[in-house]
Amino acid sequence: MTPQDLDRIRQHPDFIQLVSRKQRLTWSLTLAMLAIYYGFVLVMAFAPGVLGQPLNGGATSVGIPVAMGVILLSFVLTAFYVRQTNQVLDPLAEKLQQECIQ
Repeated sequence: MTPQDLDRIRQHPDFIQLVSRKQRLTWSLTLAMLAIYYGFVLVMAFAPGVLGQPLNGGATSVGIPVAMGVILLSFVLTAFYVRQTNQVLDPLAEKLQQECIQ
């Protein structure tokens, strides 16, 4: 590819939309995961009694299901990213590729 081809692709409206959507998706999911994880860590650091309380009077503390929730949320966010990529970003990238090949 020549530099002119690359400039033409960079200025293509579909490429601009693709980059914008991918950045927005990536940053929003990154910030969500950071907020979830660091929220959990901050609760452990500054209010350990909250997560250390026994669950229903048993040996398991409240922190165990909360920690499992953090892990499950990471899987949910990953699945959401994959679905958005497959349904929105990949078709846009394929359309751009087909238009730029011609």
